[in-house]
Amino acid sequence: MMVHALKRCIAILAAAFSLLSLQSAAFAQSFVEADFDAAIPTLTDVIGHKPGERITNPEETVEYLEALAKAAPNRVRMVEYATSWQGRPLNYVVLTAPENMARIDAVQADMANIAAGRPSNGDALPVTWLAYSVHGNEIASTDAAIMMAYHLLAATDDSRVQQIMSETIVVLDPIQNPDGRARFVNHFRDALGLTAIGDRQAAEHDETWPSGRVNHYMFDLNRDWFTLSQPETRGKVAALRAWNPVVVADIHEMGGDETYFFAPAADPVNPNITPEQLNLYEVIGRNNARNFDTIGEPYFTREIFDLFYPGYGDTWNAHQGAIGMTYEQGSARGLVWDRRDGTVLPYAATVRNHFVASLSTAEAVAMNADRFLRDYANYRRANANGVAGSGSYVIDLSSRRWNAEGLGRRLAAQGIEVVRRDGPVTVCGRSYPQGYIAVPQAQPAGKLVRSLLDKDTELPREFILEQEKRRSQDLAHELYDVTSWSVGLMSGVTVNLCNREVGGQPMTGEEEIAAVGDHSGAYAVAVPWTDSGQARLVTLALREGIDARATDEAFTKDGRTFPRGTVLFPVATNTPDKMARLRELADQVGAHTVGISDSWVEDGPNLGSSSFVRLTPPKVAIAWDEGVSQLSAGSLRFVVEQRLGLPVVPIRTKRFGRADLTDYDVVLVPNGSPRSALGAAGIRNLRSFVARGGVLVAIGNSLGAFASGDDPLLAVQREAALGLSANDDSGDAGSLTRATEITSEEDYHERIADQEALPDTLPGALLNTIADTEHFLSAGYDDGAVVLASGSLVYTPLDRSNGSNVMRFAAPETLIESGYVWDENRRQLSFKPYMMAQGTGRGLTIGFAHDPSTRAYLDGLDLLIANAVLIAPSRVR
Repeated sequence: MMVHALKRCIAILAAAFSLLSLQSAAFAQSFVEADFDAAIPTLTDVIGHKPGERITNPEETVEYLEALAKAAPNRVRMVEYATSWQGRPLNYVVLTAPENMARIDAVQADMANIAAGRPSNGDALPVTWLAYSVHGNEIASTDAAIMMAYHLLAATDDSRVQQIMSETIVVLDPIQNPDGRARFVNHFRDALGLTAIGDRQAAEHDETWPSGRVNHYMFDLNRDWFTLSQPETRGKVAALRAWNPVVVADIHEMGGDETYFFAPAADPVNPNITPEQLNLYEVIGRNNARNFDTIGEPYFTREIFDLFYPGYGDTWNAHQGAIGMTYEQGSARGLVWDRRDGTVLPYAATVRNHFVASLSTAEAVAMNADRFLRDYANYRRANANGVAGSGSYVIDLSSRRWNAEGLGRRLAAQGIEVVRRDGPVTVCGRSYPQGYIAVPQAQPAGKLVRSLLDKDTELPREFILEQEKRRSQDLAHELYDVTSWSVGLMSGVTVNLCNREVGGQPMTGEEEIAAVGDHSGAYAVAVPWTDSGQARLVTLALREGIDARATDEAFTKDGRTFPRGTVLFPVATNTPDKMARLRELADQVGAHTVGISDSWVEDGPNLGSSSFVRLTPPKVAIAWDEGVSQLSAGSLRFVVEQRLGLPVVPIRTKRFGRADLTDYDVVLVPNGSPRSALGAAGIRNLRSFVARGGVLVAIGNSLGAFASGDDPLLAVQREAALGLSANDDSGDAGSLTRATEITSEEDYHERIADQEALPDTLPGALLNTIADTEHFLSAGYDDGAVVLASGSLVYTPLDRSNGSNVMRFAAPETLIESGYVWDENRRQLSFKPYMMAQGTGRGLTIGFAHDPSTRAYLDGLDLLIANAVLIAPSRVR
């Protein structure tokens, strides 16, 4: 114990001396020795603490940057580009030399020329975009951004600064997630005592649920780049499009025991990233290495963080032609962190490292300004000239129209050229009876177009062979994220590739979705159950007290077939004002409605049939807090509230044991491990809730809390890995096991394998499912659905005497729609349930083996969620 205490004291002293060395006269203002202009206010002057001495909160950050902009208006421009869910401003700061700032609009306009694939007129300068704190608890980066701004303005004798400011434009985005950062800083300051504590078990390092990593709706904003579901992302993408940077560094933190990571990235690299781009990653990486060597700071490259999934800030920007990079600093997660190797990591050191990396990156661009600008221009021009392809992706507007319209707008909002044509037309031998949305391949963002709209983005063969080899040696694979993200498949729309460019009216991404059909009818107005917009219209109408009926069987009226799930709003049970309000809502949503003149149908059920059920707006609760994934809880609540339009009441998991659920119709339990947090009383309460007529919707791992015991709500079991089973009976040898002979290395690996191991983790792929078309929960999916499956969850099918496998995975030969799947996962997942339902008492339990709301990018599954949340309560009632 004395030896350990002595080592601890030495480590603390070493950290103290490190801080003292940083807190020289220069450190009081920046992390680099220089002479500083006294006219530029320091952080101490404005906020009251030195760099790295305290964690600066969002309001303090804005206040300080405003002070810098006021002190040097000829070199600083501060722009508010978005507002967070909680009303906090998001700003970026433009920094450059006075002569550049004087013509900054011309610089920006010429960068737009270059980005469009047109020749430069000579006004352009390369733009270096440095983005910080997309995860709110990755704290040092924002303070580094503050010091970067100060140093570029105040350092009078730093030749690097002079070159950066004269040769380039630097844009700092200091807080990409202000709500998350505010949550972390408030938590940390509440827990702080007499002195900062480095013990990782201390309250200041033990964030409460949800952590500061996520935004208000608990999204990981670094996975939202092409989904654009969050206001922070939409504003950021629009801001980047306005400047067209040649370099984008997204600056993060990782576990406190790590050092520092910068590019080049790890394998795999997305095939749409060019060799010329990879060469420039090397240029920046080498300059970073030189600067880190100067301060004696260790780092690593080409590990962990890859460039494959285009939903990240690095890869998405790389697909636009920039050099998009992730930087990662081992995090103090407070003011000091005790590392496992016995050293102590002070917050000031993490701020310094991010500052040095930021300055080094801007320096690399400035030293090679012509090359970065030239390569960016060549990239955009080559794409415009067809290097990525010369055809067009054609999105059919007769298939999930509202989702297709939304997808077209999301693509246009990313700077992708999108055109639209209404009315019946034939293109490349295919008929589009309601028109199409088309995306040409030959455009400046052509590589991004390919990555998002191709059915598959292939992993490099050498990488796959290496991963299969690792798995054969019982080593973990190195896939970091999903292997498929084809946006057409995720939206559930039909995308065809035409071998020529097709025409239409350009889309800006700002257009409202127009309503279609007939909003009036003498007998009723029908809302076919076909897409997300239809579900949103029904939800909003129910919330306003407009009477509606839904059918679980298709019917034919006046020669037109209305699909299962269609909702009727009868004129007889609604006042004229309510029917007028229904028309207004349909226009606002952009929904599809059909007027019904009378009650007679040629086929299928009439309105008086038991196939029709009266809908009422359900009251929905969600399990919230410890025991459920913040990401799953956030995305599920977001989809139900923001896309479907239905309010959700969060109830803390620990309260369920005593919660009065009498007034609720639906309880959502997101993915997680809620059994302990709910407790035995909470699970009993939820069982009683279902038995009394409630609908319980459980996601992913949370199914396990309700699939056990003598009377499970879902009579399914989780499967172990394919081919593994319980050990053989050891016979009569008492405590001795039967002797066996190991005859090969393969036999050896099989013998030492965990016989209760779970299937290998599936990185994430888009898979086909088959619907039980007799069940109302599959309405809208007669032809099945494409779903995302990841992780190791596989459940046994429900016995038909217990319930229904509403959506099951397809057969092995047709299972994979897009992405890479280990062969044993492919075989084991086939025919297993994706969505299941089982009645208990008067209620219903619905289980999703994989989360249909993940990252909010599977809008093609919105109707499945609506069936569970909006329709099921009325059905069970």
